[in-house]
Amino acid sequence: MTKTTPPDATLLLEDGTVFYGKAAGKTGTTTGEICFNTGMTGYQEIFTDPSYHRQILIATNVHIGNYGIKDTDAESDKIRIRGLVCRNFNIKYSRHSADRDIQTYFEEQGLVGISDVDTRAIVLHIRNKGAMNAIISSEGLSLEELKTRLAKVPSMSGLELASEVSTDAPYLLGDPGAPYKVAVMDYGVKRNILHCLIERGIQVQVFPAKTGFESVESWQPDGYLLSNGPGDPEPMDYAVAFTEKIMKTGRPVMGICLGHQVICRTFGMSSKKMFNGHRGINHPVHHLRTGRSEITSQNHGFMIDIESAKRHPEVEITHVNLNDRTLEGIAHKTLPVFSVQYHPEASPGPHDSRYLFDDFLDNLQKHKSIHIPTL
Repeated sequence: MTKTTPPDATLLLEDGTVFYGKAAGKTGTTTGEICFNTGMTGYQEIFTDPSYHRQILIATNVHIGNYGIKDTDAESDKIRIRGLVCRNFNIKYSRHSADRDIQTYFEEQGLVGISDVDTRAIVLHIRNKGAMNAIISSEGLSLEELKTRLAKVPSMSGLELASEVSTDAPYLLGDPGAPYKVAVMDYGVKRNILHCLIERGIQVQVFPAKTGFESVESWQPDGYLLSNGPGDPEPMDYAVAFTEKIMKTGRPVMGICLGHQVICRTFGMSSKKMFNGHRGINHPVHHLRTGRSEITSQNHGFMIDIESAKRHPEVEITHVNLNDRTLEGIAHKTLPVFSVQYHPEASPGPHDSRYLFDDFLDNLQKHKSIHIPTL
């Protein structure tokens, strides 16, 4: 049997920097904002995280694909990244329970990638120059043609992307007889967030991002969760208006990642694009209430300005990033509302942050015990 050599591929960055390697996955051309994730494991969870919508991922771990692909590891129904950049694209895998190899997986879902490049050099370049758009092609296109295509790709700043990855229709999960019901606003929710709610005896209904408040309220939820998701929180005025109405009900609210940013915007705080963003499973976060540190999973390119949080008289800063002192969590001083920038459903610590779901459940229990549901 003759061994097939992958065709050549090109990675062109917005600033004109070029890298050459081998094609990985589908032969084709793809564009997006390039970013890097420092996680040593969990590549499939990363591929399928809706927060990576319209982004090209650089994997800093040298081996990608080495333990194969397992359907139950996916965080959504399909691959969400726009492209992959890696050092070693391992088609052969070692996990007996895997369902398929990574090349088959990428071909099935139409993902374009590039391997056999110096990912260390690319990451250092991005770290120094900041976030930028990029294009990957294995179709033999000239650099001029690639530059022309890349110039048409919009900046991530100002893009409202949550509605692009949100569910098309509401759906129910969990025990219909559960004592608590939580409405999850889907800005790009990961499956494990839903699992963390269900395993705590909560029935969830997941709603499209732009669902009207009255439609959600007709289900009579006991609380709300605003999910993670992609894009810039600044153009999400529809979500801010929705959240303002939630606040008036006094019901418990929990926000994760983009949901955290929406809650902070609702309180009048400002957001901004980060130079590189936080993406990985090794970010240390200081829990100011307990003095403990958590090892967290993160994936975001925008953040809330911590100074605007400090100025808010009714908001307590609960979590701070130990690497760069950026804002990682807030809680309202009188309302049962809190949010975090990182992902408590993930398992880097392995369960350093799962207590946040317990805190949310506690808020649901307290609120329901003193409020008679509206008939």
